[in-house]
Amino acid sequence: MDELPYGVLAALVGLAGGAVLGLAARLGDFCTLGALESAAYGKDQRRLRLWGIVLGVAILGTQFGALAGLIDLSATYYHSIAWNPLASVIGGLVFGYGMAMAGNCGFGALVRFGGGDLRSLVVVVVMGIFGFVALSGPLAPLRVALFPQPEAAGPQGIGVALQGWVGLPVAVTAAVLGLACIGWALAHRPLRERPGMIAWGVAAGLAVVWCFVGTSWLHDASLGAVQVESASFTAPVGRTLIFLMTSTAGGITFSVGSVLGVMVGALAGSTLRGLFKWEACEDPRELGRQVGGAVLMGIGGVVALGCSVGQGVSAFATLAWSGPVTLAAIALGALIGLRHLIAGYEPE
Repeated sequence: MDELPYGVLAALVGLAGGAVLGLAARLGDFCTLGALESAAYGKDQRRLRLWGIVLGVAILGTQFGALAGLIDLSATYYHSIAWNPLASVIGGLVFGYGMAMAGNCGFGALVRFGGGDLRSLVVVVVMGIFGFVALSGPLAPLRVALFPQPEAAGPQGIGVALQGWVGLPVAVTAAVLGLACIGWALAHRPLRERPGMIAWGVAAGLAVVWCFVGTSWLHDASLGAVQVESASFTAPVGRTLIFLMTSTAGGITFSVGSVLGVMVGALAGSTLRGLFKWEACEDPRELGRQVGGAVLMGIGGVVALGCSVGQGVSAFATLAWSGPVTLAAIALGALIGLRHLIAGYEPE
């Protein structure tokens, strides 16, 4: 194992975590847009409440892992970069609206492609490209001018703030938030009747924790060469595309492993459930809408420094302010987008 480059080891960490997330999506119905859509229009809150399980487990595992010295939260970009509320809100709204137009977030598109949906491949590629257009391409100067992200001046986040304001220890804040999320989820009887769904929610939360632990260990072992991070699927999709087109094994990273892991897990889950089938778009207008949504997701996800999973779960688990704020903005943007789509089908 010592002979493997740190980038390969980081990719293996991402591959394992991504595979579990892909399985959780296919076998446990863990999905962002699906959760919002079924709760708002299908009168079914199970998938939405499942988010409480995922978040609660991720928060508890990440925070107590940090207290145990297994996770270096200060080395994550959620805490090393000063929080820009405007970037979280605007980027989240743009990403959420694009998610509704595309029919899935970046993570969901990877999952669907793993199940044979070729439309999602288009969404993934377009989102990855436009993410890099905003990250380091022609739109990068405008993004930096409008949404500057300077280095953090010191410790920040929900736990640190509450400790400073009222003297509440970070461990207590983490325990209260984590248990509250789990309690909210389990208060819903239809979810309690689906133990398998709950189990996959726990697995998804632990996958996020695993990624933080693994990359923290590699960060220390590599003297900072490996970034401390967990699941996120906007810029990492673009990095994976670049690696597949231009890099050798030396260019492999956690991002590549996590993206490929989700597709592998989704393929395995789809096969186990007998749901794998090739699908393509028969309506050019639908494909055009999905491409437009992918463009918005790529740009919005980079502005917000993460997607519904990257900010909504991974950043939230670190108790960064950007996590809950961006997640709320993404949810609002998605609901506006869903309403726009539904109104478009209503007769005048």
